[in-house]
Amino acid sequence: MGDKNDLVESWVESQRKITVSDCCLDNERCSFLEEHNHQLPQRQDSVSLESEVHLFPLTETKLYKRRWLMLLIFCLYSMSNSFMWLQYSIISNIFMHFYSINSLAIDWLSMIYFLTYIPFILPVTWMLDKRGLREILLVGSAFNCIGAWIKTGTADPHMFPMTFFGQFVCSVATVYLLGIPSRLASLWFGPKEVSTACSIGVLGNQLGIAIGFLVPPILVPNVMDKDVLAHHIRVMFYITAGIATLLFVLVVLVFQEKPDLPPSQAQAQARNLHLDEYSYTASILRLLQNKPFMFLVVSYGLNVGCFYAVSTLLNRIIIEHFPGEEVNAGRIGLTLVIAGMVGSLICGIWLDKTKTYKQTTLAVYILTFCGMLVFAFTLSLGHLWLVFVTAGVLGFFMTGYLPLGFEFAVELTFPESEGTSSGLLNCSAQIFGIIFTISQGKIIDKWGTLAGNIFLGVNLLIGTAITALIKADLRRLKANIQNPVQTVSPAGSVSSSLQDYGATTCSAFWKRPKNKHLTSKTPHSTEEVEEFLPPESSNQEFLRR
Repeated sequence: MGDKNDLVESWVESQRKITVSDCCLDNERCSFLEEHNHQLPQRQDSVSLESEVHLFPLTETKLYKRRWLMLLIFCLYSMSNSFMWLQYSIISNIFMHFYSINSLAIDWLSMIYFLTYIPFILPVTWMLDKRGLREILLVGSAFNCIGAWIKTGTADPHMFPMTFFGQFVCSVATVYLLGIPSRLASLWFGPKEVSTACSIGVLGNQLGIAIGFLVPPILVPNVMDKDVLAHHIRVMFYITAGIATLLFVLVVLVFQEKPDLPPSQAQAQARNLHLDEYSYTASILRLLQNKPFMFLVVSYGLNVGCFYAVSTLLNRIIIEHFPGEEVNAGRIGLTLVIAGMVGSLICGIWLDKTKTYKQTTLAVYILTFCGMLVFAFTLSLGHLWLVFVTAGVLGFFMTGYLPLGFEFAVELTFPESEGTSSGLLNCSAQIFGIIFTISQGKIIDKWGTLAGNIFLGVNLLIGTAITALIKADLRRLKANIQNPVQTVSPAGSVSSSLQDYGATTCSAFWKRPKNKHLTSKTPHSTEEVEEFLPPESSNQEFLRR
């Protein structure tokens, strides 16, 4: 018996040495743990670094250079679709004259994007989970291309119903792209760049909005002759259709579902999950019962809904104070969105560096509210240059908020699919977008632009209060800090690192280890060794060896 105990003690000592060797963290990761340790609740049943390293098999991970090409293709497709969203509303007075329709009909050419999203988002997110990223982008880019070609035949004063139908087809394509940035970033990008990649994915949509503000007033001048107008409108539609076709071909020929090797250990674990063990309906129900996430859904909808209303009605807001300035209205919109693109990128980089999700989201929300008030109260001063400045400040924070919402949602809902959480966020944004666009339009018609903008400011104040109530339960961050794993570099060398950050899922709730006896202690007895060993090995078999 003494020999057996000596053998056990020898085995325990060897395991200690291996564990300590495997789990050595470099200075950077140690400081990362210390920095975020105060955010993480201490659990008595948590698994220590020493024992957790044995729970995951070593998997080769690699970052491919072509991940940037995948991101670029998505950004271009998103840009094309969002351009078509605004190509009517930014020159709404011209299209009202051309089609002989009222302002509400023009507004619906933009709001159809919001309305279409609501019933289609759940089926599309289900498809994203079941069929994958490539098929979703193929279908979405096909709708985008078809809708653009339908509109090429509508440059006629009597073709408003057909142009509305073409816009509806393009709006279906939107459902296939709004929830993609966070999913694409997780599938292709490593832990130190996932938030930045998500921000760049959002930039594609914002760039299309910026071009939608800038180009239509240049291509379609404000002239009374409808034949001349028809020619200019036709040119704009054909350019749009040609670009949409090129992007569809690019998606078909170049875009890939995912890299051959995963970018992170967590993505490697996600690839081993069995789809038949995943319930989409159960995932939706869990999200609806997640109180911090539902607070975020409402606050995100309020913020982005205000952005949609401002973007749709910007032409009317500017023309009321500066008649005949259609081109400058587009430039003001361009300034708003370009500033927002800078804000999005900065916020994404900031999140990758600090992981301060709630603090950053709340700060940006407060500054968005302040920017809305400044924009509202300076419009009537009559200084066009001042409108450019205030619109830029508003856009920096209002559209800079978009990637913050996506990434904060992934943190609050881990290990649920990013596509599902992003889809619910966008669904809320579309609902509030319809409500705010119609409401602000009616308020502007009756009481003027100041009242309409104050209406949006009040809703942003409500959203700020709701954001302050969100409990920052950073589940993904906890999982990655508490679950360090070994990784294998492409060259084959083994290194010890934290669980790679920013993947779709880690050790998901349906695949957690079943051995509940694992604790933070190293085994010190024969019985503890038996529990520590794999199930198929018994203590006696081990001792016999």
